[in-house]
Amino acid sequence: MHMLYNSSSFVVVQFEVQVDEPRPGELLKANPELQLHRGGFEIVDKFARKEIFIEGALAQQFQDGVEALIEQDPSEEDLDDFIEHYARMGHQPVVMH
Repeated sequence: MHMLYNSSSFVVVQFEVQVDEPRPGELLKANPELQLHRGGFEIVDKFARKEIFIEGALAQQFQDGVEALIEQDPSEEDLDDFIEHYARMGHQPVVMH
């Protein structure tokens, strides 16, 4: 778990999950891109008090968009606007235990 972003509006945390590799086989040795890689991003909207966990293709799209935005030296407002598009999909309420 790695906190990537924390503003007055949003928190973005990256999760990288280690997946035990299946028994080595010729197919996996020849094609390492077929091995399992898990992880994703948790986005918390502080004002709406909702969160979403994105993974797979959506997480890759999010990461690519953030990297492209970072190259433009964005303001906090620019980053919040970008993150808001993903945060709107969040329906899970944030609950304190």
